[in-house]
Amino acid sequence: MPVALKYAVVERERRYLVARLPEGVTGTREIVDRYVDGTRLRLREVRESDGTVVRKLTHKVRLSSGPGEVACTNLYLDEQEWALLAALPGRTLRKKRHVVVADGWTVAVDEHEDGTLVAEIDDGDAPSDRLPPWLDVVKNVSDDEAWTGAGLAR
Repeated sequence: MPVALKYAVVERERRYLVARLPEGVTGTREIVDRYVDGTRLRLREVRESDGTVVRKLTHKVRLSSGPGEVACTNLYLDEQEWALLAALPGRTLRKKRHVVVADGWTVAVDEHEDGTLVAEIDDGDAPSDRLPPWLDVVKNVSDDEAWTGAGLAR
């Protein structure tokens, strides 16, 4: 069945295990993701450094066989909607997201509770294999299901 993209944003992301957090962090936010069992739905709560909280329900549909290209649709939730949906069974992933901006690159580096660092590069409409020279890559995990958010929440 073809995927309707009328309300979706296409994400093309590459993920890399990195040895250290690069210099140039411009912001950090706390993220709690809850992957609803048996669905393609994710609840996300984002806490900005200024205390602002954003809650949303995300629906992700793969556009290819792997996790690298997805159609992503978001709905923003109020507290009552959040409380109702958060009661559904699911798996939770907590992380700090550091945004690094340097030399024309913007890279999100997720710091997981065990200290693991996973860098995400969004290629937008121009898939690439280029990397910023300052990103201390240990391993490319872009096609590894275990390193997707849902995989890490397992």
